[in-house]
Amino acid sequence: MIKVSENAKNQAIRLMSEEGQVDYFIRVGVKGGGCSGLMYELEFDNTITETDKVMEDNDIKVVVDKKSFLYLVGTELDYSGGLNGKGFVFKNPNANRTCGCGESFSL
Repeated sequence: MIKVSENAKNQAIRLMSEEGQVDYFIRVGVKGGGCSGLMYELEFDNTITETDKVMEDNDIKVVVDKKSFLYLVGTELDYSGGLNGKGFVFKNPNANRTCGCGESFSL
């Protein structure tokens, strides 16, 4: 399960609304790269495939391909705004090491 914080929910709804993507959901994934070995992917999407795992938290639908899901179990998607805010932030309990920007990790 991937959790969605209240801040992430509000920001996602705002962005999808601004972009006219009303029936879209959040797609989260993991790919190789970054300074720690693996990088998070985050986008709005409206297509679900056979290899996707679909879940919902805090009234937000989140879709993850099954391979990425293994790296993301228990992760919380948050949003950090303000002067030093980073935007969407992943709080992944499975990550042993993360980079300074928080966009890549290793297990």
